Amino acid sequence: MTKEHFQGLIVRYAVATAGLVLVALGVAISLKSNLGTAPVSCPPAFLNLRWEAVSVGTFTWMMHIVFILLQVLLLRRKFKLAFLMQIPAAFVFGYLCDAAIWLVRDLAVPNYAVQMILSLISVVLTAIGIRIEVAADAWMLAGDKTTAVLSDVSGVRFSTVKILFDVFLVILSALFGWVAFRNLTGDGSQVVIREGTLILAFCTGLCMRLTDPLVDRVLRPLLKNFHD
Repeated sequence: MTKEHFQGLIVRYAVATAGLVLVALGVAISLKSNLGTAPVSCPPAFLNLRWEAVSVGTFTWMMHIVFILLQVLLLRRKFKLAFLMQIPAAFVFGYLCDAAIWLVRDLAVPNYAVQMILSLISVVLTAIGIRIEVAADAWMLAGDKTTAVLSDVSGVRFSTVKILFDVFLVILSALFGWVAFRNLTGDGSQVVIREGTLILAFCTGLCMRLTDPLVDRVLRPLLKNFHD
């Protein structure tokens, strides 16, 4: 490995980690809004409500490991060694989520207007973070990779599989909520599924249409010499 290649890896992974930080903040702020979190964060959030001793971040990386195992089952011999980078990415992202949740723990949320503002901030942070992560071409998060694998295996368009996968995660979480709390949206004090879930599911992609060109304009000079 040349010095230039090593420097490129450092830059790309540093940039990608910055993207993960923003996505983790998006998760934390959506939970703080108490209007519902993104579909992919619903299972860890519900599990944390049932078993509070285990953090949201821990349940997040556990879920990502399950996603990776699903990829192995679907791809078998086509599963590439490079895909294993999803494992450290899962741990990094999980603990970033815990750090972000701790960071916003004392944030005041006095009324519905503030809740809605927090949901919209979560959308923007998530949109920017995802684009930064993708542009850096380093860390791979298992959620989107699993969606891509399901799309490849089934022959169904990625966007369609993404919607179906998100709906599946929300329904699975709601069913767990009903079994655990007799409540489809949360445990009565913390809301996991509500209008904020829909906002994050449908508005993040729309927001990326606006934020992606801006993010690319900032990152292009930094990353142009560091892609393989």
